[in-house]
Amino acid sequence: MAAGLSVDTTDEGVVTVRICRPPDNAFSTDMCHDLSELLMRPPDGARLVVLQGSDGVFCRGREGVADTKGAAAVVDALSQVTQYLRQTSLVTIATVDGDAAGFGVGLAALCDVALASVRSRFWFPEITHGLAPSLVLSWLPRVVGRRQAFWLSATGAVLGAEQAKQLGLLNVVTTSEDLEAVTTSTIETLLSESPQVHADIKRDLRDFEQASIGTASLMAVDRLLISTITGLEEGTEAASR
Repeated sequence: MAAGLSVDTTDEGVVTVRICRPPDNAFSTDMCHDLSELLMRPPDGARLVVLQGSDGVFCRGREGVADTKGAAAVVDALSQVTQYLRQTSLVTIATVDGDAAGFGVGLAALCDVALASVRSRFWFPEITHGLAPSLVLSWLPRVVGRRQAFWLSATGAVLGAEQAKQLGLLNVVTTSEDLEAVTTSTIETLLSESPQVHADIKRDLRDFEQASIGTASLMAVDRLLISTITGLEEGTEAASR
């Protein structure tokens, strides 16, 4: 793993990725490449990826670049991480205890589950540098709506954790002291269910989001029929369906 990331894998298939590049935990190109590789080619038996920060910071964005070549490389690397967070079959969990800015907000919001402490803050600082956060705007309106996406990116407004939850960026807000226990409970709940079903849910969410309502409905009918027939053949069809 690149400097700035540490990885730990448990026997249960939980891969914890700790961002440890003080003071901002800013992502380098190498860190992006390594996280992308992990998401798309995880260790054997991996089921969950947990992203967490360190020293009171989740991630305040990406490192700066010195030239055109470096800019192209880092933008490509950031784009890959954004894409692979959506495409990976693994369940992804972000645990935020502190600041998340720019790309850091994206890391948390694009995970399947996002947990945060009450002291966490979220914002998009690009406007202060005279930039539109184009990569952010490729996904943010789908999460918070167009008007909120405009306001957050146009003003750099800082959200508290409860505000971020209300907008749909987070699932749970708790105290810093309880964040680890909440994360553990969340992991245990997810591990108790089928990883294949989780992968199917992620696939459906991704595919349906990109399709029109009519096309998504037709796709859903086909997939439900296939899963129902498979369930009958395996003797696992639930009466509630």
